[in-house]
Amino acid sequence: MGHRLTRIYTRTGDDGTTGLAGGKRVPKRSARIAAIGDIDETSSALALVLAEQDVTPPLREILVRIQHELFEIGGSLAMPDYPGVDADDVARLERDLDALNETLPPLTEFVLPGGGRAAAACYLARAVARRAERSAWALASEESVDRELLRYLNRLSDLLFVAARRLTLDGGAAETLWKKRTPRPKR
Repeated sequence: MGHRLTRIYTRTGDDGTTGLAGGKRVPKRSARIAAIGDIDETSSALALVLAEQDVTPPLREILVRIQHELFEIGGSLAMPDYPGVDADDVARLERDLDALNETLPPLTEFVLPGGGRAAAACYLARAVARRAERSAWALASEESVDRELLRYLNRLSDLLFVAARRLTLDGGAAETLWKKRTPRPKR
């Protein structure tokens, strides 16, 4: 493959712009760059999950594959002609989600984030993934965005929620269910 980067800093972004893969320069504040950044942050949040020792090999394999797919999504956002993810990737996420969810107890109430370090990191990754999805939809309101990319991000946050539940229970912790307050009198 050779060397892609010979120097990490270029100084070209000092004017508040950044370059897309085709050479076009766009403002760093643009919806496209925000979406790319949120995708990158999602992958970094997954790295925190993967840094934990109690992530099982099957889940680890899924999360590493997702990091690769997030890189594809970032490529698609940086190079609009780049294919990124497709319907097969979305279907694979759905199969993984179903398999992870299969043995979990049914939800009776909202679950609060927690359940050990790996689970808490996974809940954080889910929240970041949801922001990435919102950023991608913000971009889609301005420019054309591949619909499979948007579907993928929607499924990803669902998968990470189920993975966090799985990590909680596999780690021997109990889920913390939301306890709704009793209604208070209005003042």
